[in-house]
Amino acid sequence: MYKSFTMELAGKNLTVDVGRVAKQANGAAFMHYGETTVLSTATASEKPREGIDFFPLSVEYEEKMYAVGKIPGGFNKREGKASENAVLTSRVIDRPMRPLFPKDYRNDVTLNNLVMSVDPECSPELTAMLGSAIATAISDIPFDGPCATTQIGMIDGKFIVNPGQAEMEVSDLKLTVASTREKVIMIEAGANELPEDKMIEAIYTAHSVNQEVIAFIDKIVAECGKEKHSYTSCAIPEELFEKIKEMVPPAQMEEAVFTDDKMVREENIRQIKEQLEEAFAENEEWLGMIDEAVYQYQKKTVRKMILKDHKRPDGRELTQIRPLSAEVDIIPRVHGSAMFTRGQTQICNVTTLAPLSEAQKVDGLNELITGKRYMHHYNFPSYSVGETKPSRGPGRREIGHGALAERALIPVLPSEEEFPYAIRSVSETFESNGSTSMASTCSSCMSLMAAGVPIKKMVAGISCGLVTGETDDDYVLLTDIQGLEDFFGDMDFKVTGTDTGITAIQMDIKIHGLTRPIVEGAIQRCREARMFIMDTCMKPAISEPRKEVGQYAPKIVQIQIDPAKIGDVVGQRGKTINAIIEQTNVKIDITDEGAVSICGTDAEKMDKALRMIQIITSDFEEGQILEGDVVSIREFGAFVEFAPGKEGLVHISKISKERINRVEDVLTLGDHVKVVCLGKDKMGRVSFSIKDVKE
Repeated sequence: MYKSFTMELAGKNLTVDVGRVAKQANGAAFMHYGETTVLSTATASEKPREGIDFFPLSVEYEEKMYAVGKIPGGFNKREGKASENAVLTSRVIDRPMRPLFPKDYRNDVTLNNLVMSVDPECSPELTAMLGSAIATAISDIPFDGPCATTQIGMIDGKFIVNPGQAEMEVSDLKLTVASTREKVIMIEAGANELPEDKMIEAIYTAHSVNQEVIAFIDKIVAECGKEKHSYTSCAIPEELFEKIKEMVPPAQMEEAVFTDDKMVREENIRQIKEQLEEAFAENEEWLGMIDEAVYQYQKKTVRKMILKDHKRPDGRELTQIRPLSAEVDIIPRVHGSAMFTRGQTQICNVTTLAPLSEAQKVDGLNELITGKRYMHHYNFPSYSVGETKPSRGPGRREIGHGALAERALIPVLPSEEEFPYAIRSVSETFESNGSTSMASTCSSCMSLMAAGVPIKKMVAGISCGLVTGETDDDYVLLTDIQGLEDFFGDMDFKVTGTDTGITAIQMDIKIHGLTRPIVEGAIQRCREARMFIMDTCMKPAISEPRKEVGQYAPKIVQIQIDPAKIGDVVGQRGKTINAIIEQTNVKIDITDEGAVSICGTDAEKMDKALRMIQIITSDFEEGQILEGDVVSIREFGAFVEFAPGKEGLVHISKISKERINRVEDVLTLGDHVKVVCLGKDKMGRVSFSIKDVKE
């Protein structure tokens, strides 16, 4: 016998079945939102994982194609590696959940979400977010929840709670907010230049809905919740801390971390660890804890310096941005390039333009999203942080950072009609010491402008950090956090936008939520910073998009033809279009609506292809001048090919002003001739003349 709980959420029923399926998991919630069905489970290992100094949480979001009545493509006919959307959804579930587990918990925990059915009106991603929170809350896994998540859209200036796929496609806002009972714990947003005050209103609209969902979860936990199990704490013994402080006094640790050079700081810490390892050489237990103990000591030192003394490790003021520099055209021959440097964070971005046929095809659970015209890819090699390890392709972090920078720039891109190109932007991380995703946004914006992409406005991004004290009112906001402040601080609040409003937000925190003054302060701080970055750094490097695409970028010409003539252009088995491509070395794309794109790098050859298509699709008119090659000779005249598959007859009487007995006396196969159309004869046939062409 299982228990079922139902509430109305944004006009649709949310039903949670507990004890119906997956009974061997620590916690399981069979989620139904409308007709969307997701099985969410939470499972923990019995014992902690040895030899680690972090909480091993794994979040999975599994998209099954049967959920939308499809068989997966390819030869294998089964789901492969996680899609980009699945990876991003896993990250969004992870971010509000992770801070609510005990910091000294080292048992492996897996949160799995299996999407089994998709109702286009009810988001499977949202259902999974709620499912993970419920499954964990009712389990015996230590968890300081519950938390709840709400999505907000905006159409015609009005907020929509938990919009469906069709609404989300036309929405000016795509916002996801997770909350605990009192505070906001996660924000993820993409927006069409939404003003800051409107974004704050949207965030707290979601927060109020979250409180209703939390009350619903509380009822489920009250009836079905298990007692939380005990666990072995991996906290560092206080005795060890005291001994370390004797050997390395707080003043020495401050001196070690108080530098703007990451390499110098790391060397200082290495020497401290070496000193401690020598001192504790005979204490095997303590020896294995040194790394974590020194990390904790650094953390306490940095937090005290910032919170009490308002001193940052690199000596900056709380609102001060690290030294900035920017340049464009750093890489030759590519279609567009730019480099953006902020302190020891440096990103080089390269833009590539291609015909729309090169756009990414997307096969997922949202049938309204079939392709991506703009692709932003982010790479994070080990040398950027002075490490050595082999590259295994993009991980979840790389996919997440690329998606954030992509989301930041989509609102300012020109339409396909204005700019008929597929666009790929690649961010190469040269150096990393804090907020590379925001540097990627700045460098990609400049790179797009250098490539001649007519973006509507300049976009910049910056990250705001936080250090909190014992009370909600005891906190310090930090503009432009470096790596150390990110590691030891409580928040990484990333905001991108134009001078008009916000285009993207991503908020990561390590504490149990943020008060409204902190959220409002961080958003305002980020606005001030991005204005400064644009005015003092980006605009001096490149102030507006170039009027034309670069020398090495493909050029695209578009024309509209009668859809009924598409078959004439393509020809039997593609014979005609392939002949045009072979003769002109261009790429041709034709839509079902008759939109023809001709892409190439040689303007002359593109014009030739254009003329051919125009000839093929037009009806010959009297007086029209054409050029072509003699392809066939008969007793009565010569056939001239004006374009592949498009021929016309020049009667022997129309070849020369003098009388001729044989066509061969004047013309040979392959001759290039100019003709004029004489119109149609009594039989409806179109005739052409060489002799009547006006000189």
